[in-house]
Amino acid sequence: MVSPAPGTSLRRHRLATRLWHWTNAVALIILLGSGLGISNAHPRLYWGRYGANFDHAWASLPHFPGWLTIPSGYNLAISRRWHLMFALVFAFGLLIYMVASLLNRHFQRDLAIRREDVSPHHLIDDVRHHLDFHFHDPEQPLRYNSLQKWSYIAVIFALLPLMIATGLALSPGMDAAWPWLLQLFGGRQSARSVHFLAASLLGGFTVVHLVLVILAGVVNEVRSMVSGWWRVPA
Repeated sequence: MVSPAPGTSLRRHRLATRLWHWTNAVALIILLGSGLGISNAHPRLYWGRYGANFDHAWASLPHFPGWLTIPSGYNLAISRRWHLMFALVFAFGLLIYMVASLLNRHFQRDLAIRREDVSPHHLIDDVRHHLDFHFHDPEQPLRYNSLQKWSYIAVIFALLPLMIATGLALSPGMDAAWPWLLQLFGGRQSARSVHFLAASLLGGFTVVHLVLVILAGVVNEVRSMVSGWWRVPA
């Protein structure tokens, strides 16, 4: 197989991936901002079914400044409205993306785990390549490396569904329809704690993702997520 020359334009991202990426980017910003606004109403986390001011909290969260919250001033009702509306965008967007990625074989083609992806030696090499700012295999530049695969699999198939499931568990309407969902997480306060922890991990993933995009070449990476075409770096 002949390696593509630097500067060669390759088709990298399908339309379904690009639409989901930008829809998710907007939804995630609003969900995190409104979620921090909701947190400011009662910045304490508990385990179990109950939690109030005089109960033992396993974590006391800081008061988040207005430039991080939606809306910028304290308004619990508006924060909840923004959160619920974009939670629906977030959840149905994930569902449509997963169906489309199965149909166009994106998951099978790009995220399938191979023997080398579970090799500790290979994973260590991947870490070294990232530390050297070598993010792509020059022989197969479109191929996802092992760290990409594991991170995307963890986010798409574990972290995002966990966010949605715990969010549903916090809804009184869903509690009435599916009481087993709240029991699955050990109570409303446990579901709230897991929801916050999952949101924190998702926020951390987003920060790392943005840093890697900048290091890999922000113009080339963003262009590929807009047009679908990506140029092989030197």
